[in-house]
Amino acid sequence: MEGSTAFIWIFLNVTVTEDLVRRRAEHNNCEIFSLEEISLHQQEIEKLEYLDKWCRDLKILYLQNNLIPKIENVGKLKKLEYLNVALNNIERIENLEGCEELKKLDLTANFIGELSSIEALKYNIHLKELFLVGNPCTEFEGYRQFVVATLHQLKCLDSKEIERSERIQALQNYPEVKQKIREQEQAYLLKRAREKEEAQRRMQERKDKKQKQMESKLGFDSPDSLQNKENHQAGGDREQETWRTVEDDEDRRFWEEPTPYTPESRLETHRYIEEKRRAKDNIRESKKREKPLQTLVTAEGKVLNVNVPKLHFSLKDDEENNQIILDLAVYRHLDTSLLDVDVQPTYIRVLVKGKPFQLVLPEEVKPDSSSAKRSQTTGHLVVSMPKAKEIILAKQNVSTSIKDSDCNTLQKNARRSIQVEKLEVDPSKYSFPDVTKIIQEKKQIGQGPIRLQPEKITETKKSYVDFENNEDVPPLI
Repeated sequence: MEGSTAFIWIFLNVTVTEDLVRRRAEHNNCEIFSLEEISLHQQEIEKLEYLDKWCRDLKILYLQNNLIPKIENVGKLKKLEYLNVALNNIERIENLEGCEELKKLDLTANFIGELSSIEALKYNIHLKELFLVGNPCTEFEGYRQFVVATLHQLKCLDSKEIERSERIQALQNYPEVKQKIREQEQAYLLKRAREKEEAQRRMQERKDKKQKQMESKLGFDSPDSLQNKENHQAGGDREQETWRTVEDDEDRRFWEEPTPYTPESRLETHRYIEEKRRAKDNIRESKKREKPLQTLVTAEGKVLNVNVPKLHFSLKDDEENNQIILDLAVYRHLDTSLLDVDVQPTYIRVLVKGKPFQLVLPEEVKPDSSSAKRSQTTGHLVVSMPKAKEIILAKQNVSTSIKDSDCNTLQKNARRSIQVEKLEVDPSKYSFPDVTKIIQEKKQIGQGPIRLQPEKITETKKSYVDFENNEDVPPLI
């Protein structure tokens, strides 16, 4: 019972934390002292506190869809203009007198049955809009008339504007309506007392049943349970299936059992869901712990190729630099601190977020001379591993072959130069055309159509040798 009590106590202390407020204040650079608006909806909050100390400048506060049973610790928010606490477990209106600038209050779908508690809002003189839809008090006879007559500053109730004639009529019938509201409140409060007793009884039965199930499962209550425990250990998977069936039946009974919609049933449902979620998480964690470690080296000492992170890779043999290069396609945005590279003479091992990648190398390498780098564009991990065997002979052969080829080319060039010298010395032995004539022909061909002009000039010079120049005749253009 101590364990289950502690378990329930954990849920009863889900409160507003500073870390939660800072995370929700991203739009304000995570600064909470100057925060004017914050949304804390759907955070499973069961107790409202600290906001009046951390965020004094709040103007808008969203707290809908939580498990808050009471309005508290917001009275010092002098600048608060809009408070939304819809879909919570609130049963009465209180502790809002200090919110001097409050203009809009949303209490939709709570459990407010004490309608007379709205009299506390008389001090909020700037309150213009009030939402009480979905509360038990809205079913009271004369509910709207009572609210309109009690809060003179209201302009809108449940999204419906308050007419002047409606307020006059409500004020005229206020004494009678107030008496009816008081009687209906008393009846509702008696009903709530019975609901609380029933909820307490059901919760105690559930605790006792849970305790018995734990004891029977562990085998601490009777000899029969000890025998069942032995059968459970012997049966293995069959017993696990039996327990799963029992748990499924319990889950089905919980959801199919008709229960009234009360703050207690809502809280119980939330805790049941949270308990199931935690149980699944524990099973998942236990499976992770029970999962056998990946075999990297066999008992005989054989190294295996392993790629648990399932990354693409390439292994290249750089013969020019006498090294082996591994290109591992690591995630681009993965932090380098999550990579652990271990180079051995015959294999390489890389741990990516704890997941091993291991590859047997084709040749022996030098671990001390190896280097690992990350690409700034792709994020790939590039490991350069120099080979242990330096290929000196291969380099000599390559160099000698290069030298031989160089000698051959030099000899060929020398022979060609000798032959050219022979051409210059004794050109009659060879039937080469006259180089000068070839150059002239190329020049004439290169002139194209313009070669007609010099021919005409030469002809004129030849044909008009005896020509006498007359200065009175203008020159021809």
